[in-house]
Amino acid sequence: MHPKLFEIFGVPVYSYGLMLGLAFLIGSYLFTRELKRMGMDENIGVTITILAIFGGIIGGKIFYVLEEWNFGKGASIKSLLGSDLLSPAGLTFYGGLILAIILIYIYVKYKKLHFLQIIDAMVPGATLGYGIARIGCHLSGDGCYGIQVNNTFWEFIGCEYSKGIVPTNPGELVHPTPLYELGYAVIIFIILWLLRKNTKYYGQLFYIYLIFTGLGRFLVEFIRRNPKVIFNLSQAQLISIIIIILGGFMLIYNNMKYKRQNDIQNE
Repeated sequence: MHPKLFEIFGVPVYSYGLMLGLAFLIGSYLFTRELKRMGMDENIGVTITILAIFGGIIGGKIFYVLEEWNFGKGASIKSLLGSDLLSPAGLTFYGGLILAIILIYIYVKYKKLHFLQIIDAMVPGATLGYGIARIGCHLSGDGCYGIQVNNTFWEFIGCEYSKGIVPTNPGELVHPTPLYELGYAVIIFIILWLLRKNTKYYGQLFYIYLIFTGLGRFLVEFIRRNPKVIFNLSQAQLISIIIIILGGFMLIYNNMKYKRQNDIQNE
């Protein structure tokens, strides 16, 4: 793995930090572009992006620490109160997503904007940004491990982990799950980007995002080394199921609602 890529005037440039910064720059650009297309104030994109960064990092860290406290080996209240919280390693996607959405919701309501319209504008860029950030996870070897594999192909693409949050044997070859997540993030981004101009109501793109993102995370968890909680499923898989059901229900309900309203108008 390559946690440190290079140095500039003696200052190290770390792979995860670089990819995280790149992810937010690209996500912010696509978000601002969508706001402009919708005829909205582009300046709110900067504020919302900052809130998303703050919520993503802090929420992801808090959720990770709670997860380690409940299910990790040797985790303690001490790690919950300080050491893991201040560590640069360990961010959980769903925790970051939840806190980011809460902060954005508060800001959008304060500005008297339509929350679901803003979220629809965000999700394509946020999805692609998530995939780019996973490149940083892969390069840094921060613990997003898959199960062991024995194949020279995996060695070729560089998934030999020897250290990280989840312990492995030195030199052990494992599934490069961050790259799998990059792959499905790019696919979801393409789908959302193609659909974004053809939505019928606010929130439709967001509900589609929830379904596809939840499904992608649910599947990749089968080959990630996360502790199982119930029914041989990890905590992330249980949350994924909830997100898929929520997204599916809201999509079907609002599609039917839109159809009824359209039928009434055509009578």
